[in-house]
Amino acid sequence: MSVSSIGISITTALVVAACTVAGVAGRPTPSATTATAVLRDPTGRQVGAATLVDTYAGVLLTGTISGIGVGAHGIHVHETGKCEAPFASAGGHYNPGKRRHGFKNPEGHHAGDMPNIDAPATGELKFEIRISDVSLTATNRLLDEDGAALVIHGAGDDYSTDPSGNSGSRIVCGVINAR
Repeated sequence: MSVSSIGISITTALVVAACTVAGVAGRPTPSATTATAVLRDPTGRQVGAATLVDTYAGVLLTGTISGIGVGAHGIHVHETGKCEAPFASAGGHYNPGKRRHGFKNPEGHHAGDMPNIDAPATGELKFEIRISDVSLTATNRLLDEDGAALVIHGAGDDYSTDPSGNSGSRIVCGVINAR
């Protein structure tokens, strides 16, 4: 490797590092805030856990869940940080834009809408979902005065039927708490 190519490599590395530290042009640097949610069934038994992290493109949700039954299940952010069985206390889907439900809906989708999770026959599922229309502490923030909750439904979301995608009863809930 020549001296000039080493110089170019070092310059490239410094530019990449500077962009990483300063954020992407036109986008704010995400906060260092993270949040967690303990996922419980209606009996109060813990069936999973989730972590939420602010990113440049929304919130990254990662988690594990077990014992919810094989197949597709709707998962949504709900508007209130309260999980009293049968989880109606979590309110409706998080929807600060007052839109209709579902990714297939021509009138838009709720900020708390997410793709279905699909539980395997083994019973345990690890998932990772980017929620692009929310943040933890900035615009459309989940960590507001009344909080927010993650809710998993008994059936798959059809991505169009208002208000909840025909996704069935609420079978798991977890309050989103700042870590």
